[in-house]
Amino acid sequence: MPRSVNAVASRRRRKKILKAAKGYFGARSKVYTVAKNAVEKGLQYAYRDRRNKKRAFRRLWIARINAGARLNGTTYSRLMHGLSQKNIALNRKVLADMAMNHPETFSQIVQSAN
Repeated sequence: MPRSVNAVASRRRRKKILKAAKGYFGARSKVYTVAKNAVEKGLQYAYRDRRNKKRAFRRLWIARINAGARLNGTTYSRLMHGLSQKNIALNRKVLADMAMNHPETFSQIVQSAN
């Protein structure tokens, strides 16, 4: 009896990897074994950076809030403490947007937090 291999499934699996490696440089997009390694590494980076992205944005928002707060004569930590004392529940994303795009509204918030 001849040897049976599931060529359909094997080809589908390889095509899936090569499709995911589309746009990679050189052999990374052409050779299956190289493409497989590149795609696996890319998926590892994607998983890691979905978490790092949240950290990076929080750092950016804090830097923007601090810059806006210092223009209004206070610091980030004093501002956030004042907001929590006055029960003003605005998250850092919204505060950073106000500090950048609506400085007059942000300065009113800073005044109410003091």
